[in-house]
Amino acid sequence: MNTKSKSLNTTFILLSFEGPDRYSLAGGLGARISNLSHCLGRNYNTHLFFIGDPRRRGEEPQPDSHLTLHRWCQWISEYNPNGVYQGENEKVEDYSRSIPPYVIETIIRPAVERQENVVVLSEEWHTAEATCRLGEQLLAAGLRNGTEILWNANNTFGFDRIDWKRLAANSTVTTVSKYMKHVMREKGINSVVIPNGIPEAMVSDVDDRESSELRARLKRDLLFTKVARFDPTKGWNEAIEATARLKRAGKKPILLARGGIEPFGEEVLYNAHQLGLRVKDVFSDSHKPSDCLSAVAQGTQDADLVNMKFHCSPQLLRVLYNASDAVLANSRHEPFGLVGLEAMAAGGVAFTGGTGEDYARHMDNAIVLESTDPREIEDYVTYLDTNDPHEDKIRSSARATAKSYTWEAVVKGLMEKVSGDRDKSYAV
Repeated sequence: MNTKSKSLNTTFILLSFEGPDRYSLAGGLGARISNLSHCLGRNYNTHLFFIGDPRRRGEEPQPDSHLTLHRWCQWISEYNPNGVYQGENEKVEDYSRSIPPYVIETIIRPAVERQENVVVLSEEWHTAEATCRLGEQLLAAGLRNGTEILWNANNTFGFDRIDWKRLAANSTVTTVSKYMKHVMREKGINSVVIPNGIPEAMVSDVDDRESSELRARLKRDLLFTKVARFDPTKGWNEAIEATARLKRAGKKPILLARGGIEPFGEEVLYNAHQLGLRVKDVFSDSHKPSDCLSAVAQGTQDADLVNMKFHCSPQLLRVLYNASDAVLANSRHEPFGLVGLEAMAAGGVAFTGGTGEDYARHMDNAIVLESTDPREIEDYVTYLDTNDPHEDKIRSSARATAKSYTWEAVVKGLMEKVSGDRDKSYAV
């Protein structure tokens, strides 16, 4: 297939549970699909189907873009106001039943009749059944050859609910890292790696004044930031123990923490108290980064761990990552590690868990931890604290690496894959 003609004449259909609405954002998947759809919408007709806010328009073309948002299952979400995953099973069933025929008749059939290329990108286990039905119904309608279907695994959640043989027969399976590619091989699946990305704006310079002012207001020797769900695999206990060890060593560290609503958070904060850390919850009614930074700075008196109980915008996180001595993205199981990449883009020092972070090079653009021993975090923090030139080198190299992982670069690689021979893509 001719690459040039495909790139100029392609319609993308994105199937996801999470999406850009606040109702639909629950984690990295929401950020991934939102940024990917907006990037594709700059140059291609793009349709994003997701579990949207029941109070907003069901179908909404985006201004100055070729992207159209399709908020699905709104009639179910109306009775489940607490977010995308409330009423999860009922939504999956409705999504799987209703998406394939609608997409075929309203988007795919007209596009094929216009001799356009159609690419379907599905995300995570929630869309696996819909993906299978879509492939089967396209085949029955004689439209399968005109449609490229990819199903992507960001994580291992819900793998026990997937018919892998059927999914592989109806789609090309993709993953976000070599780490996940090996996981898929254990399922007998040959997959294609299409990495996550970051918005191009994230590699712009961070205002050094904001970072410096935050450090000055905090009045601490060491500043750490950790943003992750409260989950045992995310390395929370290791992060707080490393903070406690540095405090016992005579340093004045502070850990800025943004977790989720998961019950494990209670255990994390309890462990922090037991280790002698002073914990304080900090709230902010404003979403403005400057107001949130002020709330953090005012809430740090007599605190070693600040539990940030407010929405952290990308702009705010960039300042925190840049100002921190270490961004603790130290997960034990991390299929990609978007936080680490975002920290690097902000010129931060990412401490990764050495799992799925293909972008991380130890002591060059990040610190790649080899163990779950908190002493390893302590040792590298202590080393960098006394070696400013090496820390500066890591920060500079981190930003250079992040530029290779913008969504623009990812979409370019994606188009090269879907433009080629489908069978050859397994060799990627």
